[in-house]
Amino acid sequence: MKSLAILLSCLGLLGVRSPAAGKPDIVLIVADDMGFADLGCYGSEIPTPNLDALAAGGLRFTQFYNTARCSPTRAALLTGLHPHQAGMGRLAEEIRPAGTDNPEGYLGYLNDRCVTLAEVLRPAGYRTYMAGKWHLGSGERGRWPLQRGFDRFYGILSGATSYLRPHDPRGLTLDNEPLPAPAGADYYTTDAFTDFAMKTVREHEGDAPFFLYLAFNAPHWPLHAREEDIARFTGKYRAGWDRLRAGRHAKQLALGIVSKDWPLSARDDGARAWATLTEQQQTDLDYRMAVYAAQVHRMDWNVGRLVATLRERGKLEDTLLIFLSDNGGCSEPFTDLGGGRQADIGNPAMMGAISYGTGWANVSNTPFRKFKSTLREGGIATPLIVHWPAGLKTRPGALDATPGYLTDILPTALAVSGATYPEERLGKPLTPLEGASLLPILTASSAPATSRIFCWEQYRNKAIRIGDLKAVFSARGGENGSAPSDEWELYDIAKDRTEQHNLAAVRPEDLKRLTAKWDAWAARAQVFPLPDGGRKKVVNAAAESR
Repeated sequence: MKSLAILLSCLGLLGVRSPAAGKPDIVLIVADDMGFADLGCYGSEIPTPNLDALAAGGLRFTQFYNTARCSPTRAALLTGLHPHQAGMGRLAEEIRPAGTDNPEGYLGYLNDRCVTLAEVLRPAGYRTYMAGKWHLGSGERGRWPLQRGFDRFYGILSGATSYLRPHDPRGLTLDNEPLPAPAGADYYTTDAFTDFAMKTVREHEGDAPFFLYLAFNAPHWPLHAREEDIARFTGKYRAGWDRLRAGRHAKQLALGIVSKDWPLSARDDGARAWATLTEQQQTDLDYRMAVYAAQVHRMDWNVGRLVATLRERGKLEDTLLIFLSDNGGCSEPFTDLGGGRQADIGNPAMMGAISYGTGWANVSNTPFRKFKSTLREGGIATPLIVHWPAGLKTRPGALDATPGYLTDILPTALAVSGATYPEERLGKPLTPLEGASLLPILTASSAPATSRIFCWEQYRNKAIRIGDLKAVFSARGGENGSAPSDEWELYDIAKDRTEQHNLAAVRPEDLKRLTAKWDAWAARAQVFPLPDGGRKKVVNAAAESR
């Protein structure tokens, strides 16, 4: 039986499919740089009725984690491995100083010791489709989506692009062919990616199930949105980030998303009190947040379009639909590029790091500390919505506080599809899976484990969570400009998930136990050796988002 499963897996990698009657379709949707609190059903004032409806008919997780960065999250999500084990310990295709090589954990593209969800599901009879942001290797075609198991692909290989006119070196790709920049004035990536996703669903024929991976670039910088969407939100953020954070926190408490035992973290040191800003600064920052809100709102509208297509095709009832974000809101600084506020949206070719800044990122990650790229809760906490009418046995609209991690998605797909994780790919042995299936939670068939170990490493930042205890280490250089720390900190997440009270001095034995576990994980998960030097420029501008 084992040899038969291996044979079927190998046949799938060659494009030969076995029958797959009775298997659910699987849709995986990923938002880009969207914070824990940016959806209505997680506390936001931004209207997200379509995702809220999926949550009302499904299950929301309140303690699910990502990796804090784009490429590593995508690697863990698609392979069921820690990002370093898949060769993606850092962002895609960073290069090292002359005369040095990338260590195995930092190749900058998916290695040959892992398989993607698409590569696993094809042998089980699935057709596999992708639309949106890849960011897992672009330099050679062997690293592109079709060479990693997808039947169709439309999107960007890079980490960021213009929403309005993607072009070289951050242009569009259809299957294996680069495309010219779109000529139409009405082009918008969020809409176009969804159009292609809907097209694959409508053109899907026969009894075979499908796996659709829709990876939005929204609401990642640059701030590009449709004028009519921006107009809906302009002026709504003049109250400022302090009041918005308090409002979101109050709504989260009412929804049961966060515990009343966790105080709202203080405004980040990188953001000034709103009242100290000039009138012009407040106007500019209101506009920036309005564009960001417009990006989130438009993404939600497109999720609704896809859901409507699934419903029209009679697919929604038995589709396992999963939605999450790749990291927390991004606090990277913004600039005007000399063009005033309209530079944010008025230049279709503009692809600079035009962002909404620290204060609004603080709002996106309410109630937590810090942001994308850090391993505080604000960097790694993600909303996770699961919708599956035919298979979900928990109460619709329920919340689940079971801690989980990206590596759990592939094992979940295996469990619902009957697919088998292969022992090798193209003759090379695979790294064993790291995650745990969420199916027992979805079907309420058994109690989940309560003492799992979750570990992270990003650019020398380190963190580990075991049960309710979390240890975190901020590498020298600090977190987005904050003062660096040379010591591990310790927090009781059950009582203090906003990381206000460092217990390292009063619980040294617990800290020692956790850090020893982190060391053991890092030794086996290809965290070491670390790349030489700091972060370097990338192979080409299409390879990465900062």
